[in-house]
This record gives sequence, C-alpha cells and structure tokens, in this order.
Amino acid sequence: MAKITKAAYFEEFGSLEKIKVGSLPVPELKEGEVLVQVKAAGINPVDAAVREGYLNSFIPVIFPAIPGWDVAGVVVDRGYSARRFKPGDEVYAYARRPMVQNGTFAEYLVIPESYLALRPQQITWEEAAGIPLVGLTAYQSLFDAGNLQANQSVLILGASGGVGSLGIQLAKAKGATVIGVATRKNHDHMCSLGADHTLDYNNDLIAEAVKEILPDGVDLIFDCASGETLQQSLPALKAGGKLVSILNRGENLPPDLNFEYVFVEPNSAQLTIL
Repeated sequence: MAKITKAAYFEEFGSLEKIKVGSLPVPELKEGEVLVQVKAAGINPVDAAVREGYLNSFIPVIFPAIPGWDVAGVVVDRGYSARRFKPGDEVYAYARRPMVQNGTFAEYLVIPESYLALRPQQITWEEAAGIPLVGLTAYQSLFDAGNLQANQSVLILGASGGVGSLGIQLAKAKGATVIGVATRKNHDHMCSLGADHTLDYNNDLIAEAVKEILPDGVDLIFDCASGETLQQSLPALKAGGKLVSILNRGENLPPDLNFEYVFVEPNSAQLTIL
C-alpha cells in the first residue's frame, strides 16, 4: 500500500494562496475501506468555501487538510471486509466525510467502499470526476426532496450551471416538462440537454413567462440560483407545489410555502443510477 501521497492541501483558512503542494502520509486502511489511485478530481465552488472557513461550523476541518469531494480512480488495495470492489476496478465517488481532512486532491485516497460506484465507461476520467457532487445534488433535489414524477413540470433556476445541467437531463429522463432559467447565451446549451422551454432572468418576468407556458404553474421549482431570480419565480409555483433549494435555507420565504433545503449526501446506489 502507498504510504505517501502528493497532495494539494492547506494548513489554515484563507485565500487560494494558502494552498500548498507536497507530500503527506496516506491514512491506514481500516475495516471496510479501500485505497483508490486518483485519476481525476472535480473542483466545485464549495471547495473554495471550505478553504475560506465558511463551512467550518457545519463541516469541521482538520489541518493539514486536503480538499476535494469529487473523484474518479482505480481501486489498488482494500481493508478487512471490503469486498465490493477488487483491485483494478474503475470507480467514482462523492467523497465527502464528516470532517475535511483527506480529500480527493491527492494521488491516493482512502475511502469507505460504501461511497463508491463503478464509473461510467462511455466518458473520460475527467468527465466522470465532474459528475458526483452535481449529479447527486440534482438527483436528491428533484426526486428525494421534490418527488418529481413523469408528466409533472419543473422550473430550474440556474439551469445552465453544473447542478442545473444535470437537473435538466434527469428531469427529462423522468418524463417531466422542463423550463430552464439562465442568461440568454446559454439557452441553446439548455435546449441541447433537453429543456422544453428557456427563460432569461435578465429580460423575462419569470413567473409571468411561466404562466404563459403553463397557466396553472409548475409542480416544482428547483432553485440553483436564489436571490432575486428566486423571488421572481415563486408566483409560478402551482397550488400544492414545492420549492427545493440548494442555496436558500428558508430566508425570506413565505411561511406557508412547501419548501426543503438540500445539502447533498454520498449515495453509491444513486451514483450507479447516474
């Protein structure tokens, strides 16, 4: 087993300049864990928030801390009772642990095998490593929290971003009608992913435009943008509909609104579906 890994890490909170590159010990393999040789790791906005210390009260950081929660790689060793995967298996994962310490921005990663799924073979290592966080966020928001069904409708705010892009594809695969909201330059991209309708948050009155498409409103608003775009969109929700947000935790929302905030959790079964 590898004893040392080259890694990007930080020893105190702060700006990008706090990131160092050097060698750190590889944690000892424990029961149910595997050692993965990292082929690619995804970078997300949340990684910067962790480095700046904004999430420390929610997700504690242990220094020196290797950031990174998205990974695709190859299993090279396994601990006691870890038998779901064998050395040589190509896997991917959303690798968030209860504390930030040994993340994916390294050559080697020790991770519970329960986090892993076989990686999709029809795309590159880099593409596979970009899926877990955004893909699971979209899946859990649309289906676990939003209970989106075929023949229902969803308004996705920030639909051209990482989470929104996966949201469009997953909602269409379910058989839902999708309205994507983003700046006009991204409308062709959203349509290529399957959006049935597109709106420009800069130029369109969102709720009024939605009602022209669906007079009764939408069954679900999936908020990946928040702010003024969210406030503009709330009247587009039909009676009995639901708002799911990955940014707003309930601030400045009507008290009787059917609302849920989602912070993504690891789920290997859903990675297999993705």
